Amino acid sequence: MTFKLDHHHKITVQKIFSHPLNHNIHWQDVTCLLGRFGEVHQTHRGNWALTVEGETYSFGSIRTRDLTEEQVVKVRAFLKSVGVDAQAVAA
Repeated sequence: MTFKLDHHHKITVQKIFSHPLNHNIHWQDVTCLLGRFGEVHQTHRGNWALTVEGETYSFGSIRTRDLTEEQVVKVRAFLKSVGVDAQAVAA
């Protein structure tokens, strides 16, 4: 899959893949980024999820403005699965 990311999306990807883990990644930025890959929605259990080509990825509930460490790891794993990483957006 090939996805075109704008400057704002690239900054969000860089934050997600930063080391040490960035604790200032806003949900709004991540949902905007992941909206490029599929449909972002809330599940019946109150979790935030993304559906891509019939497959749903759950990222947990939104309780604060920023992602938790576990949620950052889940978003990283999803992005890697579709071929997006920090080196790809740096170019």
